[in-house]
Amino acid sequence: MQPNKPLLIAIMGPTASGKTELAIDIAKNLNLNIHNVDSRQIYIDMDIGTAKPTLKQRQEVNHFLLDLSLPSQPINLHKFQSIASKSMEKEIKQKQLILLVGGSGLYLQSLIRGLNPPAVPPQTFLRNQLKKIETNERHNLLRSCDPLSAEKIHPEDSTRTIRALEVFYATGKRFSLQQKINPPAWEILELGLNPQNLNERIQQRTENMYKNGLIEETENLIIRYGNNLELLKTIGYGEARSIINGEINYEEALAITIQRTCQFAKRQKTWFRNKHNSKWLNDKNQLSQALSFINEFLG
Repeated sequence: MQPNKPLLIAIMGPTASGKTELAIDIAKNLNLNIHNVDSRQIYIDMDIGTAKPTLKQRQEVNHFLLDLSLPSQPINLHKFQSIASKSMEKEIKQKQLILLVGGSGLYLQSLIRGLNPPAVPPQTFLRNQLKKIETNERHNLLRSCDPLSAEKIHPEDSTRTIRALEVFYATGKRFSLQQKINPPAWEILELGLNPQNLNERIQQRTENMYKNGLIEETENLIIRYGNNLELLKTIGYGEARSIINGEINYEEALAITIQRTCQFAKRQKTWFRNKHNSKWLNDKNQLSQALSFINEFLG
């Protein structure tokens, strides 16, 4: 590593791969704080369904970039990057190491690679109109005006689809052509997790979420923010809301959530292998292997 140049350690991997637990172990060994890079954990009142670090875990190690906003006040990528960058700059002044942890690929790209999304403020009227359009029709609309963005954004990812359309209609330019790269001034070490028993881990964690109060948490979100809250369409919350609305039963909701999560994890793995240059850790001695990579990098 170049002298006097900070090292950014990014722990990434699909959902339920064990990122939080490994990050806490690394942070304890190196006396570091943890910066969250999960696009749903940034919201208050969304704890169980996002697998947010527990209060006990946050007492063990400081976690930053959690609970940044109410679910009714969405934070786009540009705003998150601004908040996160300030937090990371403060960390750099105190230490020469930064530890990022998360599975939100685009958010990681914005911090690791300096990806700068267009600073277009939310267009409330336009968003409301786009939300009225069916999911597939909306994605086809994006495909017609910005094919590159449509290829990168999954058809069911309503939030990013609407954002890309919003930017296009507000500026007249494709969202995919407005994202600039400004490489930050640090070295990067990417550590990837991809356990062989990932599907079993997803099933177990999903079952625990339902047992530990996912439905009750969803009920509270509906009471506080309304039944049409956009984040209630995301994995877990969408199925729990369907139980509350009497549309499906518990067993159906559990099965759908597991299936959606496995599909999401598959897309995450593809993203991380295509967009990042991770050193993939084996399942047996992740901590010692991770610390070995870090020490080797530090020289």
